Amino acid sequence: MSPTTTNVPTTAATGTELHPREWSDRRASAQALKAAQARHASGRRRFVDPATCEREYSIAEMEFMQAMQDYKYHSGRMFPTWSEVLEVLRALGYEKP
Repeated sequence: MSPTTTNVPTTAATGTELHPREWSDRRASAQALKAAQARHASGRRRFVDPATCEREYSIAEMEFMQAMQDYKYHSGRMFPTWSEVLEVLRALGYEKP
């Protein structure tokens, strides 16, 4: 390779150099654009549920939420199954009357 040769991608068929704008993955770009347009058109947004924010939790709710956080931390499971949630509730002393 001579000192004047640059490391610029070329097309396999013609051997011509590609400009930086042509380096991008056109298929991935088109797919991302289509997804963005679909999100915008649907009006669907990923907001935090306002019913769970800015409210006062009872002592029992706070105890349960902390127990679930502790369980997730110690088990390494981000999304516990319902059986595991029941296990946490029982560990807190809850029973079916």
